[in-house]
Amino acid sequence: MAPSSTARTPRKDAQENRAHILVVAGQAFDTEGIDVSMDAIARQAGVGSATLYRNFPNKDALLVALLAPHHDKLMQEKAAIDQEDGHSGHKLQRWIDALGHWMLAYDGLSEPLRDAWSTTTSPLRPTCADLIETTDRFLRDAQTEGFARPNFSGQDVFLGALAIAWASGRSTTHPETRNALRNLLRNGWAVSLAAPKLDDA
Repeated sequence: MAPSSTARTPRKDAQENRAHILVVAGQAFDTEGIDVSMDAIARQAGVGSATLYRNFPNKDALLVALLAPHHDKLMQEKAAIDQEDGHSGHKLQRWIDALGHWMLAYDGLSEPLRDAWSTTTSPLRPTCADLIETTDRFLRDAQTEGFARPNFSGQDVFLGALAIAWASGRSTTHPETRNALRNLLRNGWAVSLAAPKLDDA
């Protein structure tokens, strides 16, 4: 026997609640950064805390859902970089820049990403692990072709980009800070400090 319409209603309501929470949480993070509390998000969404936590057990789980479209865009950029004709050193820098933009999706995002890197329990951990693996691939290619120093790992570069995101994602940061730190990171991994000047992101 086919399920009744009343049996399907809660499922539809739950989906609508989840979608509404994501819209409200995304707006809150856009305007206030990720320091906004889960209780505040529940109030702004007009739902009970139980409903919020039933959909998203913690803020990291909420961030995973909100970052999904940003991650999809980052993967599209990765595919575009892979298709470029430039040398592997240039591709590595392009990837680091794209990664840095992704880390600035929300103000304060670098902190839960740092925590996720250092613990196995965060819902953000698989995302960090995947991005470190991708970074390592771009870095190994650059190392093999002589564009990057051999004593760095993808994890090192990922954490360097994360540090730049932390330093440049604050509203009080000077606009040129990120460019200065990007060049500093590049001077760390690049074999030649005389490499062509990077365009500003």
